[in-house]
Amino acid sequence: MVLTVFRNRLRPDAGEEYGTTLERMLEIVRSMPGYIQHKVYIAGDGERCTIVEFDTEEHQRAWSTHAEHIQAKQKGRESYYSEYHLQVCTVLRDTRFPKA
Repeated sequence: MVLTVFRNRLRPDAGEEYGTTLERMLEIVRSMPGYIQHKVYIAGDGERCTIVEFDTEEHQRAWSTHAEHIQAKQKGRESYYSEYHLQVCTVLRDTRFPKA
């Protein structure tokens, strides 16, 4: 499994266009081969963290290089984010404890 960890802070003027772009990106990523799931967390200090899971690096890279995603990333740098930090990681261990 491959995880993308996207930590960011929105600019105060990100506006409604950010929400529209985000909804479109979610629509696309959910349709991508190998997509497993994603979660978004927002810290008390306003930092946002999105964790996206794909089954393989190839599928994660297909998402990263999707034409609309590339445009959205550019728009994010120009208009939505004051800062971000992106990490793509390979899972070395995956342990679960399902409570019965």
